[in-house]
Amino acid sequence: MPPADCVLRSQNHLIMRHGDKVNNLGRKEGHRRALMRNLATALVEHKRIKTTLAKAKALRTYIEPLVTKAKSNTTHSRRVIFSYLQSKEAVKELFGPIAEKVGERPGGYIRILRTGFRKGDGAEMAMIEFVDYNEIYKPGKEEDSAGAKKRRTRRGGSGAGEKTAATATAKVAAPAAPAVVEEPEIEEAEEAAADTLEAAADEAANDLNETADDNSAEEIEK
Repeated sequence: MPPADCVLRSQNHLIMRHGDKVNNLGRKEGHRRALMRNLATALVEHKRIKTTLAKAKALRTYIEPLVTKAKSNTTHSRRVIFSYLQSKEAVKELFGPIAEKVGERPGGYIRILRTGFRKGDGAEMAMIEFVDYNEIYKPGKEEDSAGAKKRRTRRGGSGAGEKTAATATAKVAAPAAPAVVEEPEIEEAEEAAADTLEAAADEAANDLNETADDNSAEEIEK
């Protein structure tokens, strides 16, 4: 028996599988190509399919280069994609609505969402879809609408910092506005002050009179 880390390429050769990152999905080459072709055609037609996580990851690497190729609508590109998909309807859909929808996106056309485990064999399942065809789940737009949360930074190059500093300087430099007092209140204050002065003058005069009377009484006694 050959070692576990060897791949039997022929009856006479054993080759180590170093750096072989292709997931064979438990199938031979011909079966694997047919599987990828069928999955890619189904994804192009329905825009969203459910399969196992391993197949979804393999399908993403298979179909994303085809979507990039579909951006250039030439006879050569159509023939190349047809050689992979073997479906005229899928090619027509890929070069039509899909190419228009993802035209401005620089890659990353496919999204994989894990959906749990299958009951029978416990295989991890996933949903694979075109990003631009899901109008509900768009985290990028949610972040933009959630606002525009302003990030605080210590760098002095931002215009916001300059505006804040200018506002603070203006607040410090601006003199305090004098309190506005209505005229009736001013008149009442003046009258109260005059009354206080008159009362003080009367008290001072009385004190002087009493002092003078005391002095005259003392002189008479002498």
